[in-house]
Amino acid sequence: MRVLCIGGGPAGLYFGLLTKLRDPASEVWVVERNRPYDTFGWGVVFSDATLDNLRQADPVSAREIDAAFNHWDDIDVHIGGRTIRSGGHGFIGIGRKRLLNILQARCEALGVHLVFEIDAADDQALAQQYRADLVIASDGINSRVRTRYADTFRPDIDTRRCRFVWLGTHKLFDAFTFAFEKTGHGWFQAHAYRFDDSTSTFIVEAPEPVWRAAGIEQMSQEEGVAFCERLFARHLDGHHLISNATHLRGSASWIRFPRVICQTWVHWNTLADGRRVPVVLMGDAAHTAHFSIGSGTKLALEDAIELADNIRAAGDAGDVGAAALPRALERYQASRSVEVLKIQNAARNSTEWFENVERYAGMAPEQFAYSLLTRSQRISHENLRVRDAAYVEGFERWLAGQAAAHAGGAAPAVPAAHPVPPMFTPFRVRGVTLKNRVVVSPMAMYSCVDGVPGDFHLAHLGARALGGAAMVVAEMTCTSPDARITPGCPGLWNDTQRDAWRRVVDLVHASSDARIAMQLGHAGRKGSTQLGWEQMDYPLAGGNWPLLSASPLPYLPGVSQVPREMTRADMDRVRDDFTAAARRAAEAGFDWLELHCAHGYLLSSFISPLTNRRADEYGGTLAARLRYPLEVFAAVRAAWPQDKPMSVRISAHDWVQGGITPDDAVGIARAFKAAGADMIDCSSGQVSPDQAPVYGRMYQTPFADRIRNEAGIATIAVGAIFEADHVDSIIAAGRADLCAIARPHLADPAWTLHEAARIGHRELAWPKQYQAGKRQLETNLERAAQMAQQQAAQAARAIQAAARHARQAEER
Repeated sequence: MRVLCIGGGPAGLYFGLLTKLRDPASEVWVVERNRPYDTFGWGVVFSDATLDNLRQADPVSAREIDAAFNHWDDIDVHIGGRTIRSGGHGFIGIGRKRLLNILQARCEALGVHLVFEIDAADDQALAQQYRADLVIASDGINSRVRTRYADTFRPDIDTRRCRFVWLGTHKLFDAFTFAFEKTGHGWFQAHAYRFDDSTSTFIVEAPEPVWRAAGIEQMSQEEGVAFCERLFARHLDGHHLISNATHLRGSASWIRFPRVICQTWVHWNTLADGRRVPVVLMGDAAHTAHFSIGSGTKLALEDAIELADNIRAAGDAGDVGAAALPRALERYQASRSVEVLKIQNAARNSTEWFENVERYAGMAPEQFAYSLLTRSQRISHENLRVRDAAYVEGFERWLAGQAAAHAGGAAPAVPAAHPVPPMFTPFRVRGVTLKNRVVVSPMAMYSCVDGVPGDFHLAHLGARALGGAAMVVAEMTCTSPDARITPGCPGLWNDTQRDAWRRVVDLVHASSDARIAMQLGHAGRKGSTQLGWEQMDYPLAGGNWPLLSASPLPYLPGVSQVPREMTRADMDRVRDDFTAAARRAAEAGFDWLELHCAHGYLLSSFISPLTNRRADEYGGTLAARLRYPLEVFAAVRAAWPQDKPMSVRISAHDWVQGGITPDDAVGIARAFKAAGADMIDCSSGQVSPDQAPVYGRMYQTPFADRIRNEAGIATIAVGAIFEADHVDSIIAAGRADLCAIARPHLADPAWTLHEAARIGHRELAWPKQYQAGKRQLETNLERAAQMAQQQAAQAARAIQAAARHARQAEER
């Protein structure tokens, strides 16, 4: 095969050498517009895992790269005059020029043709010139090849909010260093790491409004570097900062990072000689990942490995003829795009964290550093423990002390070797103290008759209260018969319902140390529908009741009933229904009240512009759309005991163009906070059937994070939280104060008890009736852990033996 790589960066060079290594008969050209051994930039960073991949792909170049690397395990976070250090992270840094030199020399040794000072303006002409069967477009972040075939590749380029400059210094950092300095205009941060015996990379970054306000836009390059030297002087120990971007002028060296995602990575050209030749994107031409997780070069090299492996696999599998290469390219894109998307999602989380340092700067340095370390959501609480158990245990002790002080008690008296995991720290709101941070979400059960909860609810909520959660939340309970979602939904519009709920509350209080909350709501335009296990959201076959909403818009056009737009008289009646229901909830003994203003139900329909088209004082701006929900909240808060908390559930994102956004959600939260809300329950969606959520682990937690740390109000995180590790990470990082967990509690009423046993937290009290089960479960888990350790040790010994035999064979 004849291969042309356009661009002599890590992707093009590494693919070229791998292709030649695996098929010496191949002819490979790498064309580069710069002069031989010329490059820009300072150091690049890999993880230990990336170097393992390089060792497997080409041991010869990996040994040279390994010998040139600087290795470190520690991360230092400098904030507010404090330094927080954690270890075990396994980074390696190398100068970009040194890395390219190694790859260039390896290419030359294998017979790859390196052609410099070629401006590849016409990839088709070059492909014709070299008679290429395959063209690799590895021409970087500003790829001209990608631009030429944009209709095929369909790039999505998102230019991020921060400006950054890539500098160097002769200060040698002994850890990967994050330094934060506040100016009168806002925060600047530095990312610094050593990459050879004399030099460190020093990247300075700030949100563009801060950068502009500091005047850097008007500075010369020398003045900008001097500004950074002064700002980070305490971290440089008298060393200067150096720029090697001498080809740039003034502030042009400060750039905004473009996040690149391409829908397709392969384009087929028909050349002048009639041959169909694929052009394949690789490295930054195909995708980018922000430098804050150090993965751009990693992705480029692993792209090269994956494509080379797939081409070889096609040959090993006997693929021949015209279909062989297309199949290999299809497999390459299918496999790599999945892994790249994971990295890019993590990089997006990391990027957004650094774009919003102001959001977290008010945290104590201990929590600020933890939040930074876990910002990508790829590193969790238990993953941090594997890396540095001492750091995590020290942080857990600090956090437990903070939580105890906030809850009005002393720090927990537990053995030093067993600090309290974050999910099991207490939390106090008004006069209610929750024993831990786990809440059983309100989940519709559709099992009431005439709105009256019966034995099912007694068993359902009672079992989950006995299961270790701090609080169980009853499903959305309706304030009038026409407020129900379905005929099976519960109510609190009469005393019979109140007394039935009191029976449930009394059981929870008598049999457990859990609290119980009532969630009040009105279905609005989503009412009068079938039970959840029937045709959800569809009208009843008969016996439908009239519906109300902010505007006369059906939920499912052409299917749902058309609701009546609420009049002022309707608003008064519904407000008074909510107030009466709140009083009954207090009489029933509930500890906590939540107002449901989410998911497209009545109060939500006023908030979202998708469902509120009113022309009066209750429509238009967000403030106007909030007017009626805030009126209801104020009336309910006045009726609810002042020593008991009240939360509000909101849809923090409608997931539809033109709907509520996370920016709006912060404003919504601030309005309810000003009205007296204690906490915001941060859900999303279900306002419109046109929604397109982006699902994933803890996918709604970022909404809770923003609201908590921007609006300054406690939050509940919900959505795809299903492990103790998730809860620990969320609480420890200050992304939320409570975690509401739904489906895991449907599958396992004792989820909280079982997760405590699984992570080795023995101090959580079980009901005395279940103590024998606690001991048995803990014993079984300890045995399973011991067996897993033995199996892991055996596997490690087998891998070491195989590696030893491989080295011996290579030496022979």
